[in-house]
Amino acid sequence: MSEQTQITPETKISALLDHYPQLEDVLIEMAPAFKKLQNPILRKTIAKVATLRQVAQIGDVSLATMINKLRTAAGQTTDSEIDDESNEASVPPGWFDSTKIVKSLDARPIIESGQHPMSQVLDELKVLKSGEIYELITPFLPAPLIDMAMKKGFQAWSKQEQTELVRTFFVL
Repeated sequence: MSEQTQITPETKISALLDHYPQLEDVLIEMAPAFKKLQNPILRKTIAKVATLRQVAQIGDVSLATMINKLRTAAGQTTDSEIDDESNEASVPPGWFDSTKIVKSLDARPIIESGQHPMSQVLDELKVLKSGEIYELITPFLPAPLIDMAMKKGFQAWSKQEQTELVRTFFVL
């Protein structure tokens, strides 16, 4: 990253760590969930599409705090006006109805084995009919996957039930 390319909420993790490898330790210090970035498979897949905004959601870390810590560690100036959206989403959306869940995937074993379920989930979402709900169970908020699904016209809602248990629901 050049001097003019400031670390921003939209900076991709792979670009950040390619230019500032020392920031990996700063990320891990902020949230233990970020230790998963050391997995080579996740590093090659998730890190290429995940932004700092998404990673802040995954790690349940204030976006402003994360960006400013990373900027400080990289020798950049900090910013007090970073849009630090609330990650509160505990109220189910109007479209959510558990009786409409037609497919559920517990991706935790897949992720633990070093794989990533992104292509499988996207393939399974393709066959979802309007109003049907797909449930994805992961150990963290799958923010990049949610963004990809939303760009394809899906709505998504996530709820963290316990540490390392996040249920994300998709509907077309």
